[in-house]
Amino acid sequence: MSTARAVRFDDYGDRDVLYVTDVPMPSPGDGEVLVEVKAAGINPGEAAIRRGEMHERYPATFPSGQGSDLAGIVTALGAGVTRFAVGDEVLGYSFRRSSHATHTVVPADQLVHKPAELSWEAAGSLCIVGTTAWAAVRAVDAKPGETVAVSAAAGGVGTVTVQLLALRGARVLGIASEANDAWLTAHGVRRIPYGDRLAEELAAAAPDGIDAFIDLFGPQYVQLAVDLGVAPERIDTITAWAKAAEVGAKTEGSMAASTPEVLTELAAMVADGRLELPIAATYPMDRVRDAYAELELRHTHGKIVLLPGA
Repeated sequence: MSTARAVRFDDYGDRDVLYVTDVPMPSPGDGEVLVEVKAAGINPGEAAIRRGEMHERYPATFPSGQGSDLAGIVTALGAGVTRFAVGDEVLGYSFRRSSHATHTVVPADQLVHKPAELSWEAAGSLCIVGTTAWAAVRAVDAKPGETVAVSAAAGGVGTVTVQLLALRGARVLGIASEANDAWLTAHGVRRIPYGDRLAEELAAAAPDGIDAFIDLFGPQYVQLAVDLGVAPERIDTITAWAKAAEVGAKTEGSMAASTPEVLTELAAMVADGRLELPIAATYPMDRVRDAYAELELRHTHGKIVLLPGA
């Protein structure tokens, strides 16, 4: 096979700038492997990059590829790669915006072996949400018995975050819609409804105060955490960087935990049932625009996943 298929966009814009096209088959260089992609998660940050909203932080060059999360099968090895063999099932991430494709080249140190018990869909969407949640929980240093509030608690990152907090023995207050009540309750989380009375609802649920706050949605929640008396060093946001700088909160996300050791542990936790990674929907790569249309509603429970070979 001399070509692969990949998602591309030629300029910043709405999801209608996305298209799928034939591209030359990538070839692995030193320390790299070529992966046939079986599943690749999509993330809100990728939509923000495509719209140009993160140009100052993550500028795109055109034509641009897309996608970070991936899982697939190793089909070729570059020089010096000894941790993997052709035919190995792997999962990991690409910093080259290249996982939304049938094949992509990835540095070997950004991949780990996929546990056999882990589905392609879960493996292909684990890295960004998993490492982001891991970093955020570590950043606020949640301890057994402490109360931690989480915004967007039923989204892709939120579902992992609340479970990691519960595993630490924290009391978790998850801000989410009523539709997510049963799932959150089943995972040891007290749901707090969105709305005009959110501050009052949180205060009533934590009469002794909230010890830490993880924001997965926007600056209004960072301000809410401050208003509720949470110490800035125990507030972490993965999206509201300017607000965090204003109040002294943390901004630790996936980059702070994207290591083979963390990813291996997360994969093992999902494989053995300690963590659940809900899959909201899957789409063939040719329907990438539809996948982002669903993602951008911002009400999905769990991950949306592209299946490039479907």
